[in-house]
Amino acid sequence: MYTFMADSKTVSIFPSDEPGAPVVYLHTVSDEGQKIWQAAQDAGYPAFTLVAIHNLDWDHDMAPWDSPPIFKSAQPCTGGADDYLRLLTETIIPAVEKQLPEEPRWRGIAGYSLAGLFAVYAIYQTDVFSRVGSISGSLWFPGIKEYVVSHTIKRRPDCMYFSLGDKESKTRSPVLQTVQQNTQEIQAFYQAQGIDTIFQLNPGNHYNHAVERTAAGIGWLVSW
Repeated sequence: MYTFMADSKTVSIFPSDEPGAPVVYLHTVSDEGQKIWQAAQDAGYPAFTLVAIHNLDWDHDMAPWDSPPIFKSAQPCTGGADDYLRLLTETIIPAVEKQLPEEPRWRGIAGYSLAGLFAVYAIYQTDVFSRVGSISGSLWFPGIKEYVVSHTIKRRPDCMYFSLGDKESKTRSPVLQTVQQNTQEIQAFYQAQGIDTIFQLNPGNHYNHAVERTAAGIGWLVSW
């Protein structure tokens, strides 16, 4: 593993031994990259390099636009995704791939929760990613479904992975109650465009088995 800092973000590279292996850029709430990498290795997925990025200003960097708190105790989202995406594409990705022996065959972007929302939003702003994983993605986010269907992606992805826990929409929050319907409708929209997509429903709520769910989503992307 190799770690460096980029504008206060911590970037950890878990390299593949295979030259030219694909790279998956994963945004994490905390430093769980090592556990996800290990889970993927234990599962025997095809070779890939994992780049795990944390120390994010989560409700800012991963949010495409401003949104009020969904609970009284929650923080508002302040849309900083465009600014962070510039850091990712102009600074982090070049620094990462300078460390690799060969250019990767393809790049993927994946994330859990708000980072799953960000992964979907990113392909409307940049053409550097060809595979997308939205694992328990925050596709309840106000306006995202309408944005997805009314804007044009910068590059048609090879494939897209979506998943949720089967209890995630069972909540008192009217906003969060939309997450499963939105996710399935977004997945169906991409499927209708001829993009290879999948939606997987896992047992549990939003906080159950996040490491295992994330590893499984990345595993699907690299096995496609």
